[in-house]
Amino acid sequence: MELTTVLGIVAAVLLVSVLAVRVSVRLGLPSLLLYLAIGVVLGEAGFGIRFDDAELTKALGIVALVLILAEGGLTTRWQDVRPALGVGTALATLGVGVSIAVTGGALHLLLDLEWRTALLWGAVLSSTDAAAVFSVLRGLGVGKRLAGTLELESGLNDAPVFIAVILFASTDAIHWWTPLLAVYELGVGGLVGGVLGWLGAQALRRAALPATGLYPLATMAVCLAAYVTAQGVHTSGLLATYVAGLVLGNARLPHRGDTLSFVEGMGWLAQIGLFVLLGLYASPERLGGALLPALAAGAVLVLLARPLSVIASAVPFRMPWREQVFLSWAGLRGAVPIVLALIPLATGVPGAERLVDTVFLLVTALTLLQGTTLPAVARRLGLVRSAQAREVDVDAAPLDELGAVLLQVRVPDGSRLHGVHVGELRLPSTATISLVVRSGAGFAPQRDTRLRTGDQLLVVTTETTRVATERRIRAVDRAGRLATWFGESGR
Repeated sequence: MELTTVLGIVAAVLLVSVLAVRVSVRLGLPSLLLYLAIGVVLGEAGFGIRFDDAELTKALGIVALVLILAEGGLTTRWQDVRPALGVGTALATLGVGVSIAVTGGALHLLLDLEWRTALLWGAVLSSTDAAAVFSVLRGLGVGKRLAGTLELESGLNDAPVFIAVILFASTDAIHWWTPLLAVYELGVGGLVGGVLGWLGAQALRRAALPATGLYPLATMAVCLAAYVTAQGVHTSGLLATYVAGLVLGNARLPHRGDTLSFVEGMGWLAQIGLFVLLGLYASPERLGGALLPALAAGAVLVLLARPLSVIASAVPFRMPWREQVFLSWAGLRGAVPIVLALIPLATGVPGAERLVDTVFLLVTALTLLQGTTLPAVARRLGLVRSAQAREVDVDAAPLDELGAVLLQVRVPDGSRLHGVHVGELRLPSTATISLVVRSGAGFAPQRDTRLRTGDQLLVVTTETTRVATERRIRAVDRAGRLATWFGESGR
């Protein structure tokens, strides 16, 4: 196939996929399903493009997963997920173990699978998908603790599941110390990600790069370096990627807004490419034979394995039963189980092709079922919080030669900055609001200028008082003009 033809197909797929997002919103369908459908249409059952290289599909799938996890970490706010750290981590570790055991045991009985094969199926099916969760959850309007739990789980659980799939797909004996090795891989992987994320944030804050667009590239490169480094020392690269992104995304980076916009675009590109690729790889001719195993595995996951894993993980943290019900229904599966199913196929595990077909059908059915009904379930359980106030958005651009920083502040809906006079902000003496942009028109504010929702402010401050300036702005955003400097945690 000629290069121009390939580029034309890629351009057409991207344009159709972007339009599919609008269609999915109107129809109430997860856009990920439409991406899969695009791949199937392009494949051997549609336009006849044949793609059956399991090893290449697996490799490209892992690359896409790394990009998706990096985007998930970079766009996750620590203050949103911190209240859910305990239950989210429990779901990603203890919950995964319960899900593998319950699913594997049930499929051993229902499908007459050998024990190791049954546990391999359970491991492949136990991972919730970061792309599916991030795309569906963030517009749902549930509380921060609940949303943070699901975001943490989907970002963290890929790593232990990946280790479990590699373990059960191999022919190596399982010893008593095997769980300790998994703990080592996860612990050191997370440490590698944290250290590289912190070092990357320090370097980016001190670097004077010649172009704004280089900061997003450098940020993504740090996340990729975390993956490579962790894999190089035989630990979890996936966990290192997510942790590095989480650290970087919550650091005071230059041009943070531009960076987040860039990584969001990279996340969308990875999701589109991954789901189209998996749809292209699927063979509709074989799917009929996987229907009954898919129905059996789906019933076990939805009715037994997921609820039990949620109960085991959430009860110790005294999570209300309504939230446990929602968590049980919100275990969204996406492309990750399909990518994981390609690992035993690429290594020649007997029956792996049946597993891939089963997972493809199962992911499609569960995404359609759970993704479309999740908003209704949240409303039925009384978990949707309407008109939630968004935290003030502060972006920074360094003015290196002047030793100063330019802060761009957007006043969101629900912010208590609305109605506050400029003089009432009580910013440090070395900080000043130089410009207010309101309804497309800019003006220099006075001390008695009253801020409004939707205003954009340009604040000039020295590098030494930047932290104090941001802290004060965030404190007033949360508590209004009477906010104390430290009491409102404007840090």
